[in-house]
Amino acid sequence: MKKGKLSLQAIIIIFVCIVVALSLGITDLIISKRITSSVEQTEKEKALNVAKMVALSPQVIGALEGKANKKNVQVFSNQIRKKTNVNFVVVMDMKGMRLSHPKPEKVGKHFTGGDEGPVLKGKEYVSISKGTLGRSMRAFTPIKNSQGKQVGAVAVGISLESVINAVHKGRMGMAIGTVIGILIGVIGAVGLARYLKRILLGLEPFAIARLLEERSSMLHSVREGIIAIDQEGNITLVNRAANKLLKKAGIEGNPIGMNVEEYLPETRLTRIIESGESEMDQEQNLHGVTILVNRVPVIVGNRPVGAIATFRDKTEVRILAEQLTGVRNYADALRAQAHEFMNKLHVILGLVRTEQYDTLANYVSETVNHRETEVGFVTKKVQDPVLAGFLIGKLSFARESGALLSFDCANKLPKPANSEITHELITIIGNLVDNAMEAITDSPVKKVELKLDYAEDILTVEVKDTGMGMTKSLQNKILDKGFSTKGDNRGFGLYLLAQAIERLEGDLIISSKPGKGTNFAVYIPYNAEDE
Repeated sequence: MKKGKLSLQAIIIIFVCIVVALSLGITDLIISKRITSSVEQTEKEKALNVAKMVALSPQVIGALEGKANKKNVQVFSNQIRKKTNVNFVVVMDMKGMRLSHPKPEKVGKHFTGGDEGPVLKGKEYVSISKGTLGRSMRAFTPIKNSQGKQVGAVAVGISLESVINAVHKGRMGMAIGTVIGILIGVIGAVGLARYLKRILLGLEPFAIARLLEERSSMLHSVREGIIAIDQEGNITLVNRAANKLLKKAGIEGNPIGMNVEEYLPETRLTRIIESGESEMDQEQNLHGVTILVNRVPVIVGNRPVGAIATFRDKTEVRILAEQLTGVRNYADALRAQAHEFMNKLHVILGLVRTEQYDTLANYVSETVNHRETEVGFVTKKVQDPVLAGFLIGKLSFARESGALLSFDCANKLPKPANSEITHELITIIGNLVDNAMEAITDSPVKKVELKLDYAEDILTVEVKDTGMGMTKSLQNKILDKGFSTKGDNRGFGLYLLAQAIERLEGDLIISSKPGKGTNFAVYIPYNAEDE
């Protein structure tokens, strides 16, 4: 597991704990409010009932009317207080003077709290106030005689601490339930995580996501078209290369989910599932496009569960075989040099037969010096012998064609760290120079400039010609495969150039105006061998 990424088990445990804690917390909040309200209501009713019971006592009424001993009220009130487990039972006369109190020394003194006024006016109510025994919930009831005349009042108090304790007990039960719920959730989460991990072959979700992205990128990055089907013959995968080939064959639409026999009746993939045997390098005509196909069954548990077809345009394969290897470019360069030297040999032979030995000596000297200068400059600037030989051949070919090809290399170009870069450069330079040579065919000034510049791990290849130039619309089309203004079966050179630049992760800039010539500038990352 990568640092900073949680495992599936940890994610599920955390999620379950949060859900359980949040659910029970909300439940606790709701129930706590209800418990608090219920406890308060119960205690309020209890206090009122006790107050009413005391208010109806003949002993208390008689004492307030002066018909009974007032001391008996203290004894009676204390008995009621102990039996009902309330905080206090206070009987007072109409002046608010106490006839009873849990503390005997308070008897005969005025009621404390300041909330007794309404009860002395005949109102029954419950209030919360602070008296000599602390804050309490107080139930007040007027005391009336048999004629209905108020002769006093009774106050029954319940300590707020008892109310809070009752609520706390209820909440403690909820807290215990929450903890138990979380523990059960964690145990369930661990079991679920282990079960899921077995199903996922021990991989974490982020590893599965990364693996899927990598596999998808790989499938879409390959040059070959890929189509995969499941056991029922439904298409499950079509990569980008396959989509391009299908569009080229005139087959449109999204094939994912379609039956392969309906979408591509000639594919034979369903037969591969039935037979379980591969078919390699098979030719197939796809609506006029000839492709080379490999068909392979997908085997899981010793039985085919699908099939995959990989294919490529046969024409493209043939062209790539001829041009990407650079064989044609090497052959053209060698033919040009051979032709050039053959012409020089004819000149030498003519001078020998005419016995113009002084002229012959000068001609040979000039030829050798020019050759040594040209070869020396190229080999000095370009350290890769293959690329240097190719450039020398191109210079010879240009002279044979009657064009002026100039070569310049500002800085020394070391050998590349990867020899594949050389082959790609031959494709790029060869196609640019060939395209420039064709562009100046009908131009009064036949001049092509080739420049190389290597600095800060970037190689710049610039080819400029004095041809007729191009319009903007033509510039947007010249890199398309098969597009050419020179006839049929052409238009592959610049397409291959673009493909080579793309493989090297380079950039191409085209500058051209009608009648002003064309300039191609290619920028390529270039790692030297000694680096």
